[in-house]
Amino acid sequence: MPALPRRRDPDFPRGECWRIYYGDVHVGTIAERTGNRHDTEPWEWRCGFYPGSNPGECTYGTADTFDQARADFERAWSAFLSKRTEADFQAWRDQRDWTERKYAMWARGERMPSQMPSSLMRCRCGETFDSHRLDRTPIHVPHITAAQMADGIRR
Repeated sequence: MPALPRRRDPDFPRGECWRIYYGDVHVGTIAERTGNRHDTEPWEWRCGFYPGSNPGECTYGTADTFDQARADFERAWSAFLSKRTEADFQAWRDQRDWTERKYAMWARGERMPSQMPSSLMRCRCGETFDSHRLDRTPIHVPHITAAQMADGIRR
């Protein structure tokens, strides 16, 4: 199994937190638990990634020491990895890249394509047409006008 490099998470508010990577995919975390009672295990680990896995395949646990959490994680990772294909890793990468593009658009003050106003209209005759294509609009004007006259709703 290839090495699983750990990188300290600089954004973790308190204690230690290590993000674990398999290549460029974030596959798990080992961290000191915060806010728990003093008589509970102080370390936790999480193994898996989504998208690229099914619900319930990602696992987690707690441990008394960092070394125990690491050993538990590695056992869980071995089982998780045995069920993964390259397509699973690619699904995670695709989601990561899409999210980066989305936040970059928002930072520039742009809207997502789904937030753009649409010029598509549905005519009373049942056909959907692009109201910005003037070669298709005149056919539907009588239908829309008749519907507006009949029910008093302007479309």
